[in-house]
Amino acid sequence: MGLDDALIFTRVVECHSFTQAATSLGMQKSTVSRRIALLEERLGVRLLNRTTRKLRLTEVGQAYYERCRQIMLDFAEAEQAVMQLQREPSGLLRITSPIEFGQLFLGRVLGEFMRQYPQIDAEVELTSRLVDPLEEGVDIAIQVGQPQDSTLIARKLFESGRRLCASPAYLAAHGTPRSVAELEGHRAILLQQDAPRYWPLLGEHLPCQRVMTCNNITFAREATLAGAGIAGLPVMISEEAVRSGRLVELLPEARLPVGEVYAIYPSRRFQAMKVKTFLDFLIISLPITRGGLLEPGAAGLLTSPA
Repeated sequence: MGLDDALIFTRVVECHSFTQAATSLGMQKSTVSRRIALLEERLGVRLLNRTTRKLRLTEVGQAYYERCRQIMLDFAEAEQAVMQLQREPSGLLRITSPIEFGQLFLGRVLGEFMRQYPQIDAEVELTSRLVDPLEEGVDIAIQVGQPQDSTLIARKLFESGRRLCASPAYLAAHGTPRSVAELEGHRAILLQQDAPRYWPLLGEHLPCQRVMTCNNITFAREATLAGAGIAGLPVMISEEAVRSGRLVELLPEARLPVGEVYAIYPSRRFQAMKVKTFLDFLIISLPITRGGLLEPGAAGLLTSPA
């Protein structure tokens, strides 16, 4: 009530009329008059001297008006500032991302985004843990898999396919499997999410000779490059090595799990312009093929996001 009464009082003073103030506020003149009377009663002072022809501020009324006018100006400025934020991306953008995705793509994309929108500041954490944007005050959390919390919004960015890879040195020493069944006798480098004693194949339950399990796909790739075994590596982390011949793709007919990567954020309603604009920018900037992400600069079409 206090702020509303201050607004009514300020409008009466500036219109020099109860009638004009009521019209501008969309109120009845009697309502405006009653609200001013209640305001004076609550404050215990007379703010306006009224005659049939004019209104005149009392001394205390003049002081009160000046304070109220400043409050109204501050309020209008605050509204303009918020609306400006919605017109052009600006302010602090907080993002979390899987380590490899951040190193391979996010740094480049975010740098280009900030060059186009210089009013953006950014805080980025590359991490393997799952982040709750609400609890940690994060604008966008990029992660593999949808969140368990149904109150969060999950926007699908892409699907990251996997393929079996080995180094030429490993294949020279242990032979090249010509069928899925022949994998059973080969050394396996598994990711932490894989079943511990089986090859990560869809529709198959094929035992493996596990020699290593790790929770980082870059680590798995480096171990594979060194000849430790065969690994089911994401396309985005193995493509350059396959193209250069440092890794060999095996059994392309084998079906491996697909990882779905999402951008997670708290709410779509009244979404900050910085968040909406960056998500759109991120999606059109990712080099995608049907097999998954490629290295920066590769050509591709984005067809997966919902």
